[in-house]
Amino acid sequence: MNINVQIERLILDGVSVPHAQRPLLQTAVEVELGRLLAVGGLAPNLVEGGAVPRVNADSMEIADTSNYTEMGQQIARAVYRGMGS
Repeated sequence: MNINVQIERLILDGVSVPHAQRPLLQTAVEVELGRLLAVGGLAPNLVEGGAVPRVNADSMEIADTSNYTEMGQQIARAVYRGMGS
């Protein structure tokens, strides 16, 4: 099964990510979300496909706002939970 996920916009309230670090954060989100989907699969309501206009992730506290890899992993986990998986 192939799973395609496209995130058009990621809004992080209260977190400032320097422009130079955004690719690192993006890669971390993509890699961790891909891992989670490969291991845990999709929620039953998403298996048949379709578009989801918005995924609301729970609030989270990021302990180290300078570690963009860890931040990306935390964001991916929150997004995955928000997808109902």
